[in-house]
Amino acid sequence: MDVLGFWNKVEKTESCWPWKGRLTENGYARYHFGSGRTVAAHRVAYALLRGPIPSGMTLDHLCRVRHCVNPAHLEPVTMKENILRGNGLAATLARRKECPKGHGPFFWSEVQGRRLCKRCKAEREGIRRLRATEGKETT
Repeated sequence: MDVLGFWNKVEKTESCWPWKGRLTENGYARYHFGSGRTVAAHRVAYALLRGPIPSGMTLDHLCRVRHCVNPAHLEPVTMKENILRGNGLAATLARRKECPKGHGPFFWSEVQGRRLCKRCKAEREGIRRLRATEGKETT
């Protein structure tokens, strides 16, 4: 790997180190090796300055700047933790504490293995029972 060529594509500022090279459509920095292989530039910077990324871990951009390659802004975490720290749909829904219909707080259902709203669950169960009885009457 051409280490000097790699660092020539990094603009070191007081905080973030923005990548001046190629970016993905999602805004992540990509480094092109001479062999035709490309890798995430933030992973290269982390490995060069901090060491290997622990097995099974991904790097979370603590600064939330996807094209930043400053290893001080990168933290190895599980993929689940990385997703939940973000702003995607899964993270947004996971942060909800109450039913969006205003029914109150969620409770944990051991049977279904997820959070539920008691009132919404009761309403769905009532509809299911009604449909089941309607089906018996029509036959």
